[in-house]
Amino acid sequence: MNIKQAKQEITNTLKAYLAKDQLGNYLIPTVRQRPVLLMGPPGVGKTQIMEQIAAETGVGLVAYTITHHTRQSAIGLPFIEKRTYGGEEVSVTEYTMSEILSSVYQLMERTGLQEGILFLDEINCVSETLAPMMLQFLQCKTFGNQALPEGWLIVAAGNPPEYNKSVRDFDVVTLDRVKRIDVEEDYGVWKEYARRKNLHGAILSYLDIKKDNFYRIENTADGLQFATARGWEDLSELLYAYETLGIRADREVVGQYIQMPRIAKDFANYLEMFYKYQKTYHVEGILSGTWENITVLELREAPFDEKLSVMGLVLSRLSEEARNTRCQDALTDALHTSLTEFREKIADAPPLTVLDQLLWKRRTAMKQAKEAGQLDKESRDLKQREINALEDYRQRLDREAVAPEGAMDAVRGWFGEEVERRKAVAMETKDMFDNAFRFLETTFGNSQELVIFVTEITVGYNTSWFVEQFGCDAYFRHNRELLFDSTRHRIREEIAAAKAAEQEENT
Repeated sequence: MNIKQAKQEITNTLKAYLAKDQLGNYLIPTVRQRPVLLMGPPGVGKTQIMEQIAAETGVGLVAYTITHHTRQSAIGLPFIEKRTYGGEEVSVTEYTMSEILSSVYQLMERTGLQEGILFLDEINCVSETLAPMMLQFLQCKTFGNQALPEGWLIVAAGNPPEYNKSVRDFDVVTLDRVKRIDVEEDYGVWKEYARRKNLHGAILSYLDIKKDNFYRIENTADGLQFATARGWEDLSELLYAYETLGIRADREVVGQYIQMPRIAKDFANYLEMFYKYQKTYHVEGILSGTWENITVLELREAPFDEKLSVMGLVLSRLSEEARNTRCQDALTDALHTSLTEFREKIADAPPLTVLDQLLWKRRTAMKQAKEAGQLDKESRDLKQREINALEDYRQRLDREAVAPEGAMDAVRGWFGEEVERRKAVAMETKDMFDNAFRFLETTFGNSQELVIFVTEITVGYNTSWFVEQFGCDAYFRHNRELLFDSTRHRIREEIAAAKAAEQEENT
């Protein structure tokens, strides 16, 4: 299955394991809660889906790369304890708590979360001395004589032997005690994720043209060469940072992330063309509605790959602006919730005190979410922006010496500025969508290029969210036409099939 399906399957498993009956007991006894064994090639997103599942289900996450551990850190250090058996005192060996189990208990104490996921990566690459302990843990959920707390799902990830020479095979006894999920790379699924995370447009448009270069691992005469999903995502972050700093990424830089020289060279060349198209076709002019006729004529006569690249540039900018709108919308909603709470409490406490309490509450929640492994970059930024806004309200109330009875009106007015900012961002983005459609209609008419463009907006997380929330007449018009054409094509196929069946019966 692909990584999206694996994520859903693990989420369902977690929900099933944590479900309780009317007496408060787990529906599936702990002894029957099999650990999940997630097997798949490196860099496809196994670790990331653990973070996503923890954030979406509200449970804790403790993650370890097990190859970084020794036998002592995994099961604890031995010490001598005195025991009395049959009236005779004897010395026995006990163990300190495993560092891994200790981390689980520490997270439970820090965050108050009693249930979670223990993620052990590279499980089948452990050292020879640690291997028996890990097999015991998968089979019995214990390190030595210490057990994993109830309510914690074990997810162990590993790589198949074709990707890692140091892997160990699991025996039947172990495999019969785990829930095995095999994962394969899937560009379509990764692209959904990449669109939501707003990965660099050059990477997405390049991989749309050359999907086979998305994920490759090869053993060559020069050694192991590879291009992975992780490599493309990390390269995207670097490209954004380089562009901010005015630094140009060359083939050597690309090769540090995409460690397959042929693909690195190919993408580096494409990246140069991508930047060239950005200037040649004046993408910002297209989105502002100020393009020149020569731009239309040049793109109309351009090769198909070049057309795809330019549309990729336009889509990337639209996705970026749609994402900014979505984040501003989320901030407005979060602040509205905070101010509702503020309004309810200022009747019983001074406004500054209430804001201090709200700030403490939000900061504590952010810290706990971070410690629990539930905070991705977007969530972190949203929480920080909300805290910054509340801090600004507090400072302005104090600085302007606003009377308690006027505090709500003052804060409501400042919040109104945020609402207006949301409206302005949305209107600006909507104009960009309208201008993009007008340009493409002028350039291509109702051609396959426009079909591709509409499809990409539909499948893009940020762009589809935007048109659903704020509308885009051109998008809905073309989308209806696509649906009509699709239905008409299906009906024609059904009629043709019926005629063929009828002719076959007559003969």
